[in-house]
Amino acid sequence: MSSTGYPPTLAPSQSAISQWSRTHDYLELCKPRITFMALVAVTVGFALAGEGTWNTLLWLKSLAGIGLVAIGCSALNQWIERHTDVYMHRTRSRPLPSGRLSAHEVFAFGLLTAGIGIVELWLFVNPLTAGLALFTVVMYVLVYTPLKRKTAICTVMGAIPGALPPVLGWTAGGGGLDQAAFSLFALLFLWQFPHFLAIAWLHREDYRRANLRMLPANSDRPIFIGSIATIYALVLLPVSLLPADCALAGRFYLVTAILCGIGYIVFSIRFAWNETVSSARGLLWYSLLYLPVMFLALLGDHVHLLQ
Repeated sequence: MSSTGYPPTLAPSQSAISQWSRTHDYLELCKPRITFMALVAVTVGFALAGEGTWNTLLWLKSLAGIGLVAIGCSALNQWIERHTDVYMHRTRSRPLPSGRLSAHEVFAFGLLTAGIGIVELWLFVNPLTAGLALFTVVMYVLVYTPLKRKTAICTVMGAIPGALPPVLGWTAGGGGLDQAAFSLFALLFLWQFPHFLAIAWLHREDYRRANLRMLPANSDRPIFIGSIATIYALVLLPVSLLPADCALAGRFYLVTAILCGIGYIVFSIRFAWNETVSSARGLLWYSLLYLPVMFLALLGDHVHLLQ
């Protein structure tokens, strides 16, 4: 028996451990949970554009290209923020600030994955989707990320690429930049604000340490952040009804959107009334429940209308 506790023939080699560690670091760089959520939104948009038909090969090509673009955005975002990530408890253990990956390899990885994704979409899906993917990279990497050090307006700028996944799915499935695409964009765009404000409030001290100009880090005024979240939740309620107005869904979706929207408002008001860790987490968890329920209602009602 070796000193590590493994039988000599079964002890893992140092190179194998090192290779697994690097693989894990690259996986962390890809932010798999966020990428997965984005691809779910892409799938919703793709299914809605299909009008009852489903092209599995085109869907897989779309997911491949958009997934690579999402991974590239994540890597390039972390490359730009490697110096500020050092100061934040929630990010200091990431591969770059911890020194497990070098800046040049992360930059190359991000540029390569985003570039391959855009080219793949252009060649195998359609130029419109490729163009929107390029716009997503520009807004997320070159606009939103640098603005985080300068102004709280970065939240609005970041919500634009954050709302594009269902639109990318819509155009990949054959849809155009019409009212239906806007309704999907507007739903996700407004949903992000109470969701993000809850996260930013919970991590406001981290943002202060990193000198990032996120809104909660710049204001200690009581009920201010919660009031902004409530305003966005109030605006989201009527906007969330737009897919029904575009004939993407019917009465079931309308009822679901109204009930879910009222819930979002209630949790936002609760947070505004008493800004605590409990109320912020409550709003965050409700926001994570809101979106899949809305997507399921939208898809289910859409299929029902087509029958």
